Amino acid sequence: MDIVREFVATWRIAARVGARYRTGDLTWEQVQELVEDGEDAPLFRLKERCHALFRASDAEPGGASREVLFDLAVGALFHEAMKLRENFYQHAVYGPRIRALRRAARGDELTLFDEFEKLLGASSLRLDESLQETEALLEQTRLQLRRLMAADPQNGLVTRFLIEHAQAAQEAFGEPLDALLAEIHGNAGDGYLCAARSYLASGCFDLARGALDDAARRDVPVARLAALRAYAEGMSAYLEGRHGGAVERLARWVESDDADVRRFADLALAALSRIAEGEPCEARTRATELLPQLTRLAGRTAAALR
Repeated sequence: MDIVREFVATWRIAARVGARYRTGDLTWEQVQELVEDGEDAPLFRLKERCHALFRASDAEPGGASREVLFDLAVGALFHEAMKLRENFYQHAVYGPRIRALRRAARGDELTLFDEFEKLLGASSLRLDESLQETEALLEQTRLQLRRLMAADPQNGLVTRFLIEHAQAAQEAFGEPLDALLAEIHGNAGDGYLCAARSYLASGCFDLARGALDDAARRDVPVARLAALRAYAEGMSAYLEGRHGGAVERLARWVESDDADVRRFADLALAALSRIAEGEPCEARTRATELLPQLTRLAGRTAAALR
């Protein structure tokens, strides 16, 4: 998710840099925003996170080629952008200083300034080339990242980021959000369903309910969503102190025998245990009845994890 976030930030800044360069109002500060040798620049952070996550696979026999290629593409992009930065510095910062000094130069110094002008002329040509190559590598990096996301469709944090930053993601990846989710998950509805499961795992129950609603609007069958919706509503009710509603919805979820029940058994067990310890009431009685079944489910989940 960090890599996707840094790529989206890099793309947006690079698009501004290219547009401003072509209109002639690009500044040194804007180029620095794109690329610096430090954590302030998203391209540097992208490079460092890719090296940390993917560089090890390069040394393994039969290492994951997608990850290796992406890491190499990001490294090449960073180094080309650094060339762009250096050429722009000569063009926009160093050049004006040289020309200001030349106006006060003596005759025996003019030959040196002629050499400076040759260097500045060459750097202007290299600046155009560096920008073109940076943009070409950025496009290739984008294609590689799209392939990586499609190869790991169950990464709920990535899917959540794309949904939560839809406009920026659409700009960076060149696709409407639903088309991008379909590329990763097979269809957009399953993308929202993946996000809903991730929100539930993080305890973000209201956001999960919103994602389930979005999945339903994209033709995911209601039957596939019913158990997860019951869990999300039950946990939301528990957090709001509505214990009767919480037990009713969680009971429906436990008894659904849905494949996701085991995944969230621990948190539901904790909630129902607290209700069972409360004042005598119908909710307490029903929660107590559900505890043995949830305890078995939580135990099986823990054993599977071990």
